[in-house]
Amino acid sequence: MVGKSGWLKVSLFSVESLDQTEDYLICVAATDEGQTLDEGSAARLLTLPGTSSPLPPGEGRGEGGFREALDAITQQRQATIRRSISERNARFFEAEAEKLDGWADDLKLGLEREIKELDRQIKEARRAATAAPTLEDKLAGQKQVRALELQRNAKRRALFDAQDEVDRQREQLIAVIEGKLAQRVSCETLFSMRWLLR
Repeated sequence: MVGKSGWLKVSLFSVESLDQTEDYLICVAATDEGQTLDEGSAARLLTLPGTSSPLPPGEGRGEGGFREALDAITQQRQATIRRSISERNARFFEAEAEKLDGWADDLKLGLEREIKELDRQIKEARRAATAAPTLEDKLAGQKQVRALELQRNAKRRALFDAQDEVDRQREQLIAVIEGKLAQRVSCETLFSMRWLLR
């Protein structure tokens, strides 16, 4: 690059999504021959020792042709940053949905286990009531069966309520994240300059 010259532009690109703002410095540069520099090389130009001087008369007019090229590169970098943020947000959403699904599965399995245990106890109580020698024992056994059936019915209702709650929370999660996913962006040109490497 020694002996080459061109234009450099630095922009502040801000993206707000999921209730947080991220700022990026986008540094783009191109030579007078139209060769665009990669992001690292453009940023490296700013770290080199140098001197500043006013542009000679008429030289600033050349920036107009490069402005469009530098703006196009800036927009490409903005699109890359936005895509990266969107992919990261998608991973965040997936992780939150997996947590919710895991919680729902644990809750469902626990309630189903309790229902199966109550079913087993009901069968045993029915057998005991049927095999009871006296009417009082048979009535006591039937009361126990009825109490266990009431518990089982309550657990079944709790299972359905839990599934409804999971669905409600999933809808709420989707609504909250959907509202936060909209990216609000702004881009401000901090400065542009003509450069010459000697």
